[in-house]
Amino acid sequence: MEVKNFTRKAFYYETDGMGIVHHSNYIRWFEEARIWWLDEIGFGYEKMEEMGVMIPVLSVSCKYHSPVRFQDEFKVCMMICEFSGVRFKVAYKLYNLTTGKLSAEGESTHCFVSKDFRPVRTKNDYPEIYRIFKDAEGRKDWYENE
Repeated sequence: MEVKNFTRKAFYYETDGMGIVHHSNYIRWFEEARIWWLDEIGFGYEKMEEMGVMIPVLSVSCKYHSPVRFQDEFKVCMMICEFSGVRFKVAYKLYNLTTGKLSAEGESTHCFVSKDFRPVRTKNDYPEIYRIFKDAEGRKDWYENE
């Protein structure tokens, strides 16, 4: 499965009074990349919700290295670094393509739940989801800077 990295430009409304992108937007960009990745692998969020599966965020962290400014183009590289069948962790690297610098890196942890928020064991209940995430676990080719 070949997946490209999520890319886009920073919008003006995402900047703060210092003229740089506000720190909260990096977390949003991680989410945008994760949702985009699900679409790319053919298992978009709508499909999961139709099956009755949701993926809430359990935790998220971000370390900032170099700012992104209005109109800077960036890419988010990501990797499923841990997957148990019930929970998974995603690692992210955000590169500013305008400056060529690593701007941020972070992680988010998620779980699979039913619509009534009961844990879902994908291996037994949704083997297609399990297989896709198991195959994606540790795929550094999506995570390393190209």
